[in-house]
Amino acid sequence: MRVGRWFAKGDGLPSYFSQYITVALIGLAAIGMVGFMLGAGRIIRPSNPSADKSLTYECGVDPIDGNWAQTNIRYYLFALLFVVFDVEAVFVYPWATMMRSLGKSGLVEMIVFIGILAMALLYAWKKGILAWD
Repeated sequence: MRVGRWFAKGDGLPSYFSQYITVALIGLAAIGMVGFMLGAGRIIRPSNPSADKSLTYECGVDPIDGNWAQTNIRYYLFALLFVVFDVEAVFVYPWATMMRSLGKSGLVEMIVFIGILAMALLYAWKKGILAWD
């Protein structure tokens, strides 16, 4: 049995596992720093609780007459358009990195994909969704 393969010369720890000691020490230091910063912030910050600070606040709408407030549908449409074009970016960037290996079929598929998204953008523009009144 070869002991020298698993153990570094001079110390009793396996050389493979001795690298994890460094990772563990850095992890403990990071946890300690986070704990120290949160504790220092709790000690230093002012604490002035009031009834106004306990109110629900979301998107600039004050909670008047209950918890429900009507929101304009345009916000949801903008969010939907954002999601559509965000998904487009998720597909276009990896395609751009692998474009040469995909060949002509990959190019045609991406042109069709971008064409469909362009039609969706034209439809939203025609319906006036992008116009802000």
